[in-house]
Amino acid sequence: MDLINDQIQSEIYKFGLNLWLQLGINTQTAHILNSIVLIIGLFLILYALDYVLRRVFMLIMIKTIRKSKTKIDDYLIRNGVLKNAIHLVPLWIAQQSIPFIFTGFPESTSAILKVTDVLFIFAITILLKSLAHSLKDYLKSKKSFSNKPLDSYFQVVSIILYIICFVIIFTHLRGVSPSTVLGAFGAASAIILLVFKDTILGFVASIQVSSNDMVRVGDWIEMTKYGADGTVLEINLSTVKVQNFDKTITTIPTYALISDSFRNYRGMQKSGGRRIKRSINIKMGSIRFLEADEIENLKRIKLLKSYIIERQQEIAEYNRTHVDDPTMLVNGRRMTNIGLFREYVNRYLLNNKNTHKQFHLMVRHLQPTEHGLPIEIYVFTNTTEWPKYEGIMADIFDHILAVIPYFNLELFELPSSTDFHDFLIAQHNENKTQPE
Repeated sequence: MDLINDQIQSEIYKFGLNLWLQLGINTQTAHILNSIVLIIGLFLILYALDYVLRRVFMLIMIKTIRKSKTKIDDYLIRNGVLKNAIHLVPLWIAQQSIPFIFTGFPESTSAILKVTDVLFIFAITILLKSLAHSLKDYLKSKKSFSNKPLDSYFQVVSIILYIICFVIIFTHLRGVSPSTVLGAFGAASAIILLVFKDTILGFVASIQVSSNDMVRVGDWIEMTKYGADGTVLEINLSTVKVQNFDKTITTIPTYALISDSFRNYRGMQKSGGRRIKRSINIKMGSIRFLEADEIENLKRIKLLKSYIIERQQEIAEYNRTHVDDPTMLVNGRRMTNIGLFREYVNRYLLNNKNTHKQFHLMVRHLQPTEHGLPIEIYVFTNTTEWPKYEGIMADIFDHILAVIPYFNLELFELPSSTDFHDFLIAQHNENKTQPE
């Protein structure tokens, strides 16, 4: 069959050459013109073939694939596997036609064939790369692989494919064995390590991140050093893309995930509760023992009534047996406004439908400072959704701040310019009323 094709090609070339010779053109020029015409004819045939394959064959294949229930073929179309495979056909035909077209230039045929061989090898590499990307997209659609840094792994595959492509092309053009090229790579390993330092570090980091399950796509992470606070969109060989809550994108070097510290909120999101840890400062001068009438008034608060009655009985029993002079308030035990306030806040949180009852819940004193006595609320909400969490926290503190005056307590607040202004006006008015 190849002999028949060679005979046909030879006859076509001779026919064209004879036409140019009959026109009185010398042999060298006739060979050149004949080759030019054949090249133009080849380009027209390849263009027509490529058009037919893309417009007819590919459309038929796409329609057939879309009717199938499997997803892998959809990824093949999306990543251009069919298109890249079709490009091989014109390249192969061109490769087979080169000796026929350049029959009159045998010394140039070898060089031109090497060029087509290089294009053919590169086209196969692109095809394999698109196949790898199709496999990556298919694996991403699987639940078991959805949180793995597949981008990093397949970027390494792409790099290996290009290295193999380069080695094959170089050995083909120079006529040397692959072992010689690999030996040269070994000799230049220091330079290669320097050039691909970030790539190597990123690949190692991707493996460690995946094996230790440190970060997954979709996790909420916070990395202050890089200004990242949001959702992980992508983990690839060199960078991790994080979409911040203001919709900006921050890119972090992949190896930074194992060399620097960061916060991952996945545990919080999986637990079903998010912590509220916030304090309010009470003016220490407003803390005191409660009078009997004040205690009776606070009994009207439903959440405190049973607690106050129980505490009154306990305190009365203790003071009766242990206190000699009950007229001195510091002797024995007494109820304080801050103590009842803490108990009220604790019971309020326990009865709040939006707090998580399985996690820690407490209202505690912190170290007093020049800004008063901090009362810290430590509780978890029963939702991890950010807007709902903020709303619940705001509602809790709205209520707590509003009830503070009922316990005859005062919030500590640094004086503002208005406070100084009012004080100076009061002093001025007082001085005016005093007789001279």
